[in-house]
Amino acid sequence: MEQMKNKLKDEKSPYLRQHADNPVDWYPWGDEAFEKARAEDKPIFLSIGYSTCHWCHVMARESFEDPEVARLMNDAFVSVKVDREERPDIDSAYMAAAQLITGAGGWPLTIIMTPDKKPFFAATYLPKESRGGRMGMVDLIPRVKQLWTGQREDALKTAEELTRQLKNIGTQAPGASIDKTLVEKAVKLLSERFDKEHGGFSDRPKFPTPHNILFLLRRHRKSGSTWALRMAETTLENMAMGGIYDHIGHGFHRYSTDEGWILPHFEKMLYDQALLAIAYTEAYQATKKQVYLETAEEVLTYVLRDLRSSEGGFYSAEDADSEGVEGKFYLWSFDELFTILGREKMELATRAYNLDIEGNYIDEATRWRTGSNILYLAKPLDELAEEMDRPVGDVKAGLKEIGRMLFETRRGRVRPSLDDKILCDWNGLMIAALSVAGRVFDDERYVAAAKKAADFILEKMLDSDGRLLHRYKDGEAGIPGFLEDYAFLCWGLIELYETTFDAKYLSHAVAFTNMMILHFWDGVDGGFYHTAADGEELILRKKEVYDGATPSGNSVAMHNLLRLSRLTANADFEARAEAVGRAFSKMVSQYPAGYTYLLSAVDFMVGPSREVVIVGAPDAVDTEAMLNVLRGEYLPNTVVLFKSTNEKALEITKIAEFTRDHTAIDGKATAYVCTNQACKKPTTDPEEMMKLLDF
Repeated sequence: MEQMKNKLKDEKSPYLRQHADNPVDWYPWGDEAFEKARAEDKPIFLSIGYSTCHWCHVMARESFEDPEVARLMNDAFVSVKVDREERPDIDSAYMAAAQLITGAGGWPLTIIMTPDKKPFFAATYLPKESRGGRMGMVDLIPRVKQLWTGQREDALKTAEELTRQLKNIGTQAPGASIDKTLVEKAVKLLSERFDKEHGGFSDRPKFPTPHNILFLLRRHRKSGSTWALRMAETTLENMAMGGIYDHIGHGFHRYSTDEGWILPHFEKMLYDQALLAIAYTEAYQATKKQVYLETAEEVLTYVLRDLRSSEGGFYSAEDADSEGVEGKFYLWSFDELFTILGREKMELATRAYNLDIEGNYIDEATRWRTGSNILYLAKPLDELAEEMDRPVGDVKAGLKEIGRMLFETRRGRVRPSLDDKILCDWNGLMIAALSVAGRVFDDERYVAAAKKAADFILEKMLDSDGRLLHRYKDGEAGIPGFLEDYAFLCWGLIELYETTFDAKYLSHAVAFTNMMILHFWDGVDGGFYHTAADGEELILRKKEVYDGATPSGNSVAMHNLLRLSRLTANADFEARAEAVGRAFSKMVSQYPAGYTYLLSAVDFMVGPSREVVIVGAPDAVDTEAMLNVLRGEYLPNTVVLFKSTNEKALEITKIAEFTRDHTAIDGKATAYVCTNQACKKPTTDPEEMMKLLDF
């Protein structure tokens, strides 16, 4: 008999569809579930996760696919599944509740709440049977049912008190403008946490946090701090050598479970690829070290090969598991490698990638060897080549051939599942990454991919009022956009404008920024809410500023506002940016190292910042010479406008009216340079332009 599907069968989210065959009578978030809970007088069991979450899969296999647990859940609850990537607003609100209740959070997130959405219990992963001090589902559910039927007043009192506390989160009044001394304090705090041997800013587990790298590169550029650069480079080098990096198919895994970046959780997220590609590209600009260019290009090779849709948008993620086993796609036995590579190549692979007959991969929970090998480099290739008394070029060529052979073999394996929903915010980050890489590496492939992705969003992910939609799947866009959709897409559009100088992208960035202000701005205390004023009302309307796995929407919005204020001479944008800083200044002052992308925006605002307008004929030799000099330098607090000498000049003057009177002197490409809002004499000499920029 065919298994009956629950109410998730018609959902767009791959994560929700993964649970459509569960015997649990799941509902998607919506009125139907809450009306059923009220009608049947049952609490809501809310389960929040995402498709590439390893422990979400474990809990599903142990509990949600189990008939006994499903029977208990269906009897006691109305059960609701939420994809945190589709509905980050719901996730954010109930994660805040979980942190109040338990002091911690994570996924899968388990919330039990009243039919009017007020929580009274929270947990993360729950096994089927109680073990190791963690209550199991078969014990928890009867207790909650007894509480709801026999001691409901206690549950309701807890729910009311938690809801009251939640509504007070983040309601502090704005402070003064963020003191620039917090920038240096953040460097000091990062330095105190810095792992001098392996890089990164924690013990284990270790997360990439690329915005910390971007912050440190900016500090090095501004202050000349060799220590800031060393922290950034040590982290970038060790991540690229470690098992967190896929040395065969490229791209970065989500995080490392050990301090040395060797043992990853294997899911690959689009946002990590985007932000790390930017970090490695900027590191190349700042140092001119080829290894950073190569790493950035390999990451983008992976994204363009495995995460790009035929329509031009980018998919969200690849799972950690295949055939029910985490990391199976990426791990190798020693004998398997020997059979594929042969004796000579195996000797090089063993030395380079630290292979072991008993396996070098250690199980996260038991810390035992598993018999499998993960590829990672224990030392840079130049040191390896010296030890082997071989030219570096020969070693690199040998590893490239080994990589090709293993990639071909791996193609025959069962791939991890692909989360093929397209998210506006994460696509905005990838548009930014491709635009920056296209500009710095002078590679039209990346520029073309960025344009196609941006045009896809502009054509397919807007509602009838021109507002952004968050998710696209199976030819249909839906879910009203969140702050990150506007902020991250605008970041991408600004980068794409500065790469292509197509004024339409700058025009859209301005338009979406104005929409963001209209619908998300806090008119009382400043800063941006996560959800629009006319969005669904939840127990909490948050303003996020902490820079976590990605920079916060407010941090990116502040940066965008400052860049757009310089690109368009719009003073209101700069005033709004300063108000964002004031809105969160008290919070940032408590631990500035948690807000490094916001502090990068503060650094931009404090200055010196620079604006350059190039006026010239498109594709002319002298115009390209001007632009190439600019693109060859690391100029993080600089914006660049281009005004064509042909009829397209009107396009940019409509957006940046101050360029109306900028002309090409004697018909030559001309640079107009301003530093800290003070303009200098225009020049037709690229070297003189760089002197005016103080480089």
